Amino acid sequence: MSAIPFVDLHAQYLSIKDGIDAAIAEVIRTSAFIRGPHVQRFEQEFAAATGAAHCVSCANGTDSLYIAMRALGVQPGDEVIAPAHSWISTTETITQAGGTVVFCDTEAEHYTIDPARIEALITPRTVGIVPVHLYGQPADMDSIMAIARKHGLWVIEDCAQAHLARYKGRQVGRFGTVASYSFYPGKNLGAMGDAGALTTDDAALAERMAMLARHGGLTKGDHQIEGVNSRLDGMQAAVLSVKLPHLSSWTARRQEVAAEYGRLLAGIPGLALPQVAEGREHVYHLYVVRHERRDALARHLAERGIQTVVNYPVALPFLPAYARLGHQPADFPNSHAHQSRILSLPLYPEISPAQLRAVEGAIRKFCDDVSGQ
Repeated sequence: MSAIPFVDLHAQYLSIKDGIDAAIAEVIRTSAFIRGPHVQRFEQEFAAATGAAHCVSCANGTDSLYIAMRALGVQPGDEVIAPAHSWISTTETITQAGGTVVFCDTEAEHYTIDPARIEALITPRTVGIVPVHLYGQPADMDSIMAIARKHGLWVIEDCAQAHLARYKGRQVGRFGTVASYSFYPGKNLGAMGDAGALTTDDAALAERMAMLARHGGLTKGDHQIEGVNSRLDGMQAAVLSVKLPHLSSWTARRQEVAAEYGRLLAGIPGLALPQVAEGREHVYHLYVVRHERRDALARHLAERGIQTVVNYPVALPFLPAYARLGHQPADFPNSHAHQSRILSLPLYPEISPAQLRAVEGAIRKFCDDVSGQ
């Protein structure tokens, strides 16, 4: 069998090639490269798809978090609580907006922020919480929102990996003050370049975020505040509009693939499979397993042409970027334990049953050999 990629974006393109090619040609024909009808259309479509009253597009998912922080008025000295295990966009944007990052450990089996540890981190300087629906599994939003209401905190839901995921039947992004999305090419809904968006039901907040993303004004030349240049371009918006109607079926296929992985990999010695918490609907941006000899397993798979990724190899508090905080492994036992054991397997809607069986066979051989030593 030929090599099995971690994700196959070309296969996705081929499945909707006519629509993508036509959309790109239309952008070129009309020279609608910055803002314009394609961007407006996608904002309306994505707001409808997520159930939000407002969608504000921007250049990428990282910018969406920064813009949300700025719009919510983060000031020097403000503390924002975020999970210890995530992509650095979640926390670097807190610092960029002027705030102070306060890390919270993640749940042992579900990888999302642990609500049981949040309240002890709250001080008079705490202004908000940024739960991340990591790998596509919703965080425990009932518990998080109860804490936020009790202490008068805002909540930014980081939905970068969780388009259409649901918590107790309700879409993620519908719980907090604002939700942040990334459309990086490999995401469940991905552009052909960088792209991002924010959703909210707060009209005033939406307007401020739009101003911040467009040099501080909604009309060219009318700068009400100082902002940044973070605009979704017309080409990416047009591509996203073509892909959005397919997102539900792609998501269902991801869930089918994850279920098949679960059946194939069940009972393999030493291999921990993803666990989905009650009331949470996982959309499997990533299918993440754990093994004590993760690096050796990854090498074994690579030698057989199976591409894997570690998301993420170093928990945030232990990166050089946060050495100033002086954290130790004991501060975040779950996140620290996960970083050396997690491995993301190939998963995308177009992956074939034969490819899944090949992944299973390679993993089973490694784990059987290790357990027999």
